[in-house]
Amino acid sequence: MSFLLFLSDAAIPLFIFIIVGYGLFTGCDIYNTFIHGAVRGLQIVVQILPTLVGLMVAVGILRASGFMVWLAGLLAPLCKWLHFPAELLSVAFVKLFSSSAATGLALDIFKEYGTDSLQGLGVSIMLSCTESVFYTMSVYFMAVRIRKTRWTLPCALLATLAGIVMSMILAYIIV
Repeated sequence: MSFLLFLSDAAIPLFIFIIVGYGLFTGCDIYNTFIHGAVRGLQIVVQILPTLVGLMVAVGILRASGFMVWLAGLLAPLCKWLHFPAELLSVAFVKLFSSSAATGLALDIFKEYGTDSLQGLGVSIMLSCTESVFYTMSVYFMAVRIRKTRWTLPCALLATLAGIVMSMILAYIIV
């Protein structure tokens, strides 16, 4: 265990040492390469910023409008039949767009039901084994200018569904 703690403390300084050593060994100008990479990174941030702002505003509107509560109420009979807590439906939906908004909803669930409840365990596992699909696709595909996504969205949604199903199975096993 102490070796793992040492390794985690030494990983970043070791990584920097290897990069600097490689640059000295090959004669590469590390500083200018770093500056060039930082400039390109900032350009990408400026390109994707409108998409990020749009996603955050849309998620905020969904939460504030009460749509998520209405949707959970509408789908409650189906959720009961599937043994899926209806309270987690809004988290599963919002997680597709924003991890931070889903974390906020998870904190609300923790306050209401507790962290060791079925809902608390289910939302914890669900947040760790699902991805913010639309956010990730819009940001990364926009950054590299991919227009045809082909099977990315259906496969990502299927993987998210698998993560949600497995998170609830694990939560039922733990509880």
